[in-house]
Amino acid sequence: MPTKRFNEKKRWHGMGIWMGGIFLKNEGGYKIVLNSLVHYKKRLQTIHASPELKEAAAMFAPVLQSQAQKRIPMIDETKQKIEQMLQNSISVQSLEQDLEIIEKALECRQADIEKAQDTGKEYFMKLLGDLQEATKDLEPIKNALVKIKQYSD
Repeated sequence: MPTKRFNEKKRWHGMGIWMGGIFLKNEGGYKIVLNSLVHYKKRLQTIHASPELKEAAAMFAPVLQSQAQKRIPMIDETKQKIEQMLQNSISVQSLEQDLEIIEKALECRQADIEKAQDTGKEYFMKLLGDLQEATKDLEPIKNALVKIKQYSD
């Protein structure tokens, strides 16, 4: 008998309508996603200065920096696709293949806001700019993470 997890995976790959697309285009979800993508890119570009990287074993630093550099073009491509979707140049469904990057960007922004609140470390404060303003993004990020994963039956 299939498990719930199996059914979710099956739906994930093409069954049902991706409700996340409706959220991105019609409900203004693109705003928090674009902000998060910009943040994610900035985070990866400054990963060498990250407190976590400084605390990590020295042998991991080059690997993490290399991975970060590979992700930056993917972020740029996703941002470009969102802008094309907003201009109706491409379908919203074509963004479905970029869900991993979108999710990572949202999770990164959320985590960095929380780290700035919890630690007050200068790195996170600089990365975010106005912390009070950035804190306002926490609820929209949580909402976006839920909505971009939704599918209808």
